Amino acid sequence: MSDTMDSTAQTLTGERADLLESLRKHRQFLTFTARDLDEEQAGRRTTASELCVGGLIKHVTSVERGWAEFIVKGTSAMPDFTSFTEKDFARRADEFRMLPGDTVAGILAEYAKVAGRTDEIVATLPDLDVSHPLPKAPWFQADTSWSARRVLLHIIAETAQHAGHADIIREALDGAKTMG
Repeated sequence: MSDTMDSTAQTLTGERADLLESLRKHRQFLTFTARDLDEEQAGRRTTASELCVGGLIKHVTSVERGWAEFIVKGTSAMPDFTSFTEKDFARRADEFRMLPGDTVAGILAEYAKVAGRTDEIVATLPDLDVSHPLPKAPWFQADTSWSARRVLLHIIAETAQHAGHADIIREALDGAKTMG
């Protein structure tokens, strides 16, 4: 990712440094899967799923952006998933695809920008215990709140999970491996 993120992580200690280091490691695994790919390759599905390397990076970018804003602004930063329309779900599905005009460089640059913002939040948030009620969604337990710490753990888990997906897709594409 960027030098700014690495230098932010180096100036912190303790829990915040650990969270940022874990994010950095999993982001690196994810972005490494896109190395040397052109747009067609980054958009190619190589398994039975709809997933592609470029789409996974776009999705993780969107997820991280949303959750980082949730840490700062609370529920107002997130959509009410219970009122999603077909158009909303279609737009969400586009996060998992390389669309016309998408470039590998552009997707990676946007991810670095979002990651930098998240790292800034981790470094400057006065208290990792600050919490907000979760947005309405069928997959969240009602009347539950998450702390900034819990949200960051969720971002780490989401990034790690999708880095593994991207690694499988990349290996099926051309035999290249990220994690092995």
